[in-house]
Amino acid sequence: MAHHEVEMVTVGSPGDVAEHGFFCYKSKPKSDGYRRKLAWLEDRFAEGLQIRIVKEDGRSVGFIEYTSGEFAWRPVTAPGYLFVHCLWVVGGAKEKGYGSRLLEACVDDARAMGKHGVAALTKKGGYLVGRRLCLKHGYEVVARAPPGFELVAKRFGDAPAPASPTNWEERQCRHGEGLTVLYADQCPYLRDAVQQALDVADEVGIEKRRAIKLSTAQEVQDLAPCPYGTLGIVYAGSLLTCTPLGAKRLRQRLEEAHIRGHNE
Repeated sequence: MAHHEVEMVTVGSPGDVAEHGFFCYKSKPKSDGYRRKLAWLEDRFAEGLQIRIVKEDGRSVGFIEYTSGEFAWRPVTAPGYLFVHCLWVVGGAKEKGYGSRLLEACVDDARAMGKHGVAALTKKGGYLVGRRLCLKHGYEVVARAPPGFELVAKRFGDAPAPASPTNWEERQCRHGEGLTVLYADQCPYLRDAVQQALDVADEVGIEKRRAIKLSTAQEVQDLAPCPYGTLGIVYAGSLLTCTPLGAKRLRQRLEEAHIRGHNE
């Protein structure tokens, strides 16, 4: 069995980013998504956000991003907790325990900071933390929200558990007719999905279409139309998707909703 040199580095300042990157889009530093994420991070570091990157033989193979629950870029109520935005291990580095090490590093930070615990949002197939990994490490499901999201938490004591909103229908309906794309720069991979949704709506013949950028954690917590927070595509008061879809699939889903709206 090959021996690999493994280290974990902390990214918590622009200088750290210059040295180690922030993992995502590391091969495309000139892309719009990368530049937007970089600008987003520069503001978030002042709020205490941290990224831990696992390096194997000098190559970045996994990372975790987390911040204080008060500044979580998900629509949750989690004061006193650290909140994990995302955790990702890639390629051949999977199944080596790196995900567990990253999650444990976050827990260690939470204990050192005197936090109530660590919380995260999970969903099968999403850009989030793996549910099974969390449950394996003693997290419990504390709330569920459509479509298929679970809020999990590892509590250190008897502090109140984090909570998820329940007014999703109201959050979606407030945007009225047409297509509304709500997005944030927390994830660099989602930028193309915003313009694609607007272009597909134009092709389908939907005249009223708009994109709304959520620029603070509070805006995400108050306004996001779905638990993911970073992306929500709403048509005529209903959620179309909260994850990127291919143009063909998005067009089909939008056309079906458009026709259904005319027939009601």
